[in-house]
Amino acid sequence: MSYFMRDVMGGTVDEPDTATMAQVLEGLAEADDEHPDVSLSHESGWCLSVFADGLVVWENTEDDSVVPGEMRVSGREEALRLFGFLAAGDVTALEELPWRR
Repeated sequence: MSYFMRDVMGGTVDEPDTATMAQVLEGLAEADDEHPDVSLSHESGWCLSVFADGLVVWENTEDDSVVPGEMRVSGREEALRLFGFLAAGDVTALEELPWRR
Protein backbone atom coordinates (compact mmCIF):
# COMPACT_ATOMS: atom_id res chain seq x y z
CA MET A 1 0.00 0.00 0.00
CA SER A 2 1.21 3.47 -0.82
CA TYR A 3 0.92 6.53 1.40
CA PHE A 4 2.59 9.89 1.87
CA MET A 5 2.80 12.70 4.41
CA ARG A 6 2.68 16.45 4.04
CA ASP A 7 4.66 18.43 6.56
CA VAL A 8 3.57 21.76 8.00
CA MET A 9 5.12 23.65 5.05
CA GLY A 10 3.52 21.38 2.44
CA GLY A 11 6.57 19.27 1.65
CA THR A 12 5.91 15.58 1.00
CA VAL A 13 7.52 12.44 2.35
CA ASP A 14 6.74 9.16 0.58
CA GLU A 15 5.97 6.18 2.82
CA PRO A 16 7.55 7.56 6.00
CA ASP A 17 8.48 5.21 8.82
CA THR A 18 7.29 5.83 12.37
CA ALA A 19 10.32 7.94 13.30
CA THR A 20 9.80 10.19 10.29
CA MET A 21 6.08 10.50 11.07
CA ALA A 22 7.03 11.61 14.59
CA GLN A 23 9.42 14.22 13.17
CA VAL A 24 6.71 15.57 10.86
CA LEU A 25 4.33 15.81 13.83
CA GLU A 26 6.98 17.72 15.78
CA GLY A 27 6.88 20.26 12.96
CA LEU A 28 3.46 21.34 14.24
CA ALA A 29 5.40 23.52 16.68
CA GLU A 30 5.99 25.78 13.64
CA ALA A 31 2.33 25.81 12.55
CA ASP A 32 0.72 29.14 11.73
CA ASP A 33 -2.51 30.41 10.17
CA GLU A 34 -1.29 29.68 6.65
CA HIS A 35 0.23 26.27 7.47
CA PRO A 36 -1.89 24.85 10.32
CA ASP A 37 -1.59 21.07 9.90
CA VAL A 38 0.28 17.97 8.81
CA SER A 39 -1.39 15.06 7.05
CA LEU A 40 -1.02 11.46 5.99
CA SER A 41 -2.79 10.36 2.81
CA HIS A 42 -3.34 6.77 1.71
CA GLU A 43 -3.73 5.55 -1.87
CA SER A 44 -7.31 4.56 -1.02
CA GLY A 45 -8.20 8.27 -0.76
CA TRP A 46 -8.39 8.36 3.04
CA CYS A 47 -6.53 11.18 4.76
CA LEU A 48 -5.81 12.19 8.35
CA SER A 49 -4.93 15.81 9.08
CA VAL A 50 -3.57 16.78 12.49
CA PHE A 51 -3.55 20.36 13.77
CA ALA A 52 -1.35 21.87 16.49
CA ASP A 53 -4.28 22.14 18.93
CA GLY A 54 -4.97 18.38 18.73
CA LEU A 55 -7.80 18.49 16.21
CA VAL A 56 -7.76 15.54 13.81
CA VAL A 57 -9.80 15.49 10.60
CA TRP A 58 -10.59 12.14 8.94
CA GLU A 59 -11.82 12.32 5.36
CA ASN A 60 -11.85 10.60 2.02
CA THR A 61 -10.51 13.09 -0.48
CA GLU A 62 -11.70 11.00 -3.42
CA ASP A 63 -15.31 10.46 -2.29
CA ASP A 64 -17.41 13.57 -1.69
CA SER A 65 -20.28 11.45 -0.35
CA VAL A 66 -18.28 10.60 2.79
CA VAL A 67 -18.82 13.17 5.52
CA PRO A 68 -15.50 14.11 7.17
CA GLY A 69 -15.09 13.32 10.86
CA GLU A 70 -13.35 15.29 13.58
CA MET A 71 -12.02 14.48 17.01
CA ARG A 72 -9.33 15.67 19.39
CA VAL A 73 -6.29 13.69 20.43
CA SER A 74 -4.48 14.18 23.70
CA GLY A 75 -0.99 14.29 22.25
CA ARG A 76 1.44 13.47 19.50
CA GLU A 77 1.64 9.79 20.51
CA GLU A 78 -2.08 9.34 19.89
CA ALA A 79 -1.78 11.11 16.52
CA LEU A 80 1.15 8.86 15.65
CA ARG A 81 -0.96 5.79 16.50
CA LEU A 82 -3.70 6.99 14.12
CA PHE A 83 -1.15 7.64 11.38
CA GLY A 84 0.12 4.08 11.90
CA PHE A 85 -3.35 2.65 11.29
CA LEU A 86 -3.72 4.59 8.06
CA ALA A 87 -0.21 3.78 6.84
CA ALA A 88 -1.08 0.09 7.29
CA GLY A 89 -4.35 0.60 5.39
CA ASP A 90 -6.40 -0.24 8.50
CA VAL A 91 -9.39 1.96 7.65
CA THR A 92 -11.67 -0.27 9.78
CA ALA A 93 -9.74 0.55 12.98
CA LEU A 94 -9.99 4.26 12.18
CA GLU A 95 -13.69 4.12 11.32
CA GLU A 96 -14.40 2.56 14.73
CA LEU A 97 -13.12 5.67 16.55
CA PRO A 98 -15.56 8.26 17.95
CA TRP A 99 -15.55 10.74 15.04
CA ARG A 100 -17.93 13.70 15.20
CA ARG A 101 -19.57 14.04 11.81
